[in-house]
Amino acid sequence: MSDKAIITSVSPGFMELLPEEQLEFDRIKSVIEETYRGFGFVPLDTPVIERSEALFAKAGGETEKQIYFVNKGREDLTSMALRFDLTVPLARYVADHFNDLSFPFRRYHISRVYRGERPQKGRFREFYQCDIDVIGKDVLSVKYDAEIPSVIYRLFKKLDFGAFTIRVNNRKVLNGLLRSFGMADRAADILRTVDKAEKFDSQNDFISALKEIGLGQDLIEKTLSFISIKGSVFEVVSALRNLGVNDALFDEGVGELETVTKIMTENGVDESYFMIDLSIARGLDYYTGTVYETRFNDYPELGSICSGGRFDDLASLYTEQKLPGVGISIGLTRLFSKLREIGVIDCARKTSADAVVVPISENNSTVAMKLAGKLREDGFAIDVLLEDMKVKQKFRYAGKKNAKFTVVIGDEEEAAQTAVLQYAVNESLVKENVPFSELAGRMREIRA
Repeated sequence: MSDKAIITSVSPGFMELLPEEQLEFDRIKSVIEETYRGFGFVPLDTPVIERSEALFAKAGGETEKQIYFVNKGREDLTSMALRFDLTVPLARYVADHFNDLSFPFRRYHISRVYRGERPQKGRFREFYQCDIDVIGKDVLSVKYDAEIPSVIYRLFKKLDFGAFTIRVNNRKVLNGLLRSFGMADRAADILRTVDKAEKFDSQNDFISALKEIGLGQDLIEKTLSFISIKGSVFEVVSALRNLGVNDALFDEGVGELETVTKIMTENGVDESYFMIDLSIARGLDYYTGTVYETRFNDYPELGSICSGGRFDDLASLYTEQKLPGVGISIGLTRLFSKLREIGVIDCARKTSADAVVVPISENNSTVAMKLAGKLREDGFAIDVLLEDMKVKQKFRYAGKKNAKFTVVIGDEEEAAQTAVLQYAVNESLVKENVPFSELAGRMREIRA
C-alpha cells in the first residue's frame, strides 16, 4: 500500500455542499422547477454525454476548447463528449423527435453541464443550468417573447432574494441601426463589445475597444448616444422612433420591443421590475430578436442572474425544418455560490426533518419506529434515532438536526401511549405530554 495520502478534497471548479447547504440548494431548484411547470413547460432530460459531432456543430470559439471528451479505459471514445450547455442538446432532441412533438414545444431542463474553464470564484467546470424554451414550427409569435419575462418575474418574486430588474432589448434594433451606419459587416464584433460596455473600467476603455474594431469617431459618438437612451418604456420607444433611422429591420425591432413590453405589463409584470436597456446585446450570435438580462438591484457585482432571448432557427445544422424559439437560462450553481458568499442565503438551520423521534432506551425503539411510521403517513418527515447511545448524546443529536419538534418516548410514555413533544417558542423550550393518537394533529396545530 502506498504511503502517499489520498487527496480527498474536491477538484477545482466543482461544487460540493454540506447537508444543510444542499437542502437550500435543492429548495431553490424546486422553486424554479415548480415555477416552470406552472407555466406549462414539460420536463426534458437528455444524456450528459453527446456525440461530439453534434456538439461541435453548434460550438465555436472558446467553447470548443472547453469541451471534455470521454474515454473508457483504453477504448478511444473521443467521438463522445460531455455537454457544455442545454441548448445544443435541445436542438438535437427536437430535430431527432420532430414528428413526435407538438408545436409550440415548451420544455424545461434542469441539469448539470460541463466546461473546461479556468476555475475561479463564480466559475465552475461542472454546474447546474435551469433552462426553459418555447420552440415553434416555421413561426413563433412574438407574444412568447413577452411570456418569458413573466416567468422570470414570478420566479424571482417567489425566491425573494431582493429587488431585481429585467432588462429587455431587441437585436433587430441594434442590427438595423448598425446597418443604417453602413456597418452591417462588423455587427457581430460591435454587438459583442456593446454587450460588455459595463465591464470596462472607464468609458475611454470602451471607446478604445470600439476603435479597435473599426469604428470612427462619428460612429462611436452615435453608438454612445444610442445606448445612453434611458427612461420609461414609452420614453425609450418614442426616442428610438425620433432618431430618424431609415431601416426596416430597425423599425421591426422597435415595434417588437413595444409589443413585448406592453404584453409584459398586461401579464402582470410590475413596471418597476423591468426596463428597456439598449446596451443589452447578448454576445452569442444566434440571438436574433428579443434579448433579456436580469440583475439584482442591490448586488450589481453579481452581473446577470438570468439571461436569454429569441433565436430564429434553433436546429438548422441538424434538420431542414425551421424551428424558431425563445428561452432563458439560470446558472444555478454560480447564483447559489454568489448569494451564499455575500450572505443572502443562510443555510445554518436548514433541516430535512419535521421531527426527531428519540427513544430513551433500546426497549422503546420498536414503539418509536411504529410512531415514526404513523407520523410519516400523516405527512411529516421523521428522523427516528435508533443508535444506542447515552441520553445526553441523543438530545445533542436531536438539537443538531434543527427539526421543529423532538418526540421523546421512555418507558412511562410507552406504557401510557403518550410522547413528550418538545419545541421552542421564543427561544424557550416547551414540553407537552401528548397521546400518540393526537400527536400529528397537535404538531400541525403548532406548526400553523
